[in-house]
Amino acid sequence: MSKFPLTLGRFLAENQASYRGAGDGFPSLITQVGLVGKVIAQDLRRAGLLDIQGTTGDTNVQGETVKKLDAIANDAFVNAFQHSGSVCALASEEMEQPIVLPGNWPQGRYILLFDPLDGSSNTDNNMPLGAIFSVIKHDRTDRLPTDDELIRRGTEQVAAGYLLYGSSTMLVYTVGQGVYGFTLDPGIGEYVLSHERMTIPEKGKVYSTNEGNYNKWPAGTKKYLDSLKVIDKATGRPYSTRYTGCLVADVHRLLLGGGIYLYPGETDKPEGKLRLLYEANPLAFVVEQAGGKASTGTSRIMEVENPRNCTSEYR
Repeated sequence: MSKFPLTLGRFLAENQASYRGAGDGFPSLITQVGLVGKVIAQDLRRAGLLDIQGTTGDTNVQGETVKKLDAIANDAFVNAFQHSGSVCALASEEMEQPIVLPGNWPQGRYILLFDPLDGSSNTDNNMPLGAIFSVIKHDRTDRLPTDDELIRRGTEQVAAGYLLYGSSTMLVYTVGQGVYGFTLDPGIGEYVLSHERMTIPEKGKVYSTNEGNYNKWPAGTKKYLDSLKVIDKATGRPYSTRYTGCLVADVHRLLLGGGIYLYPGETDKPEGKLRLLYEANPLAFVVEQAGGKASTGTSRIMEVENPRNCTSEYR
């Protein structure tokens, strides 16, 4: 008799007592994230056959051109959570203002911060895509959260993770008790535990970065990257370059095989391009829980208090 798979729902039910700072509504929240993943994965499988490629003609709050799939993914998150009862506020890098959900409060004590479609430059090329999410808790019982209360240090997250759309669809998350990965089995329509307590290997052979920006980097960053290419058997160099243009995919490779991801500050963007709340903080939480380090280059990402962009390095 074949072993019955450990599904996401069963895993959440069996491990609820260990959730760091999370309450009764947390399993529902993660289940809804998984539902969004199923919906987007289905759209991506048919992207070349539907009118969902290309741009909308709009720009987002970051000043970037909005892809059609950016808007579709953002709407999927909003639609999944606005009546879920598990969150009282939503904020996304695709939205100018957070969405406060009085109908979900006070039973919905969580705030969900998310990047609905990471790597959107890959949408028209059938390359990896992802989504990133961060969960913080609203502990006040007398009122809904204000916009300023959505801006927290990474150490205040109660959960974080990502969805990865590649050769398979995965949901990876942590609640501060290790990192767990679930792969969507399309045959049964369920996420099944496939990666238990993911741990970054102590030594990797790969680095991921956009070397097209090399000439915009500070001298110290250039020197460091050049050192990774030097042949030195004693230290395992040189490293190989692997870069997909999708942060989630590159960090996922790092979790499985070790190595370094970096998005350095540039002459015109000295603090880097990654968004602290929607990208750097949640992935830093995941990386640290897998035994790695996440740094701005001078300090721990999870302790940054400034809500502006963040120069990031994961290893």
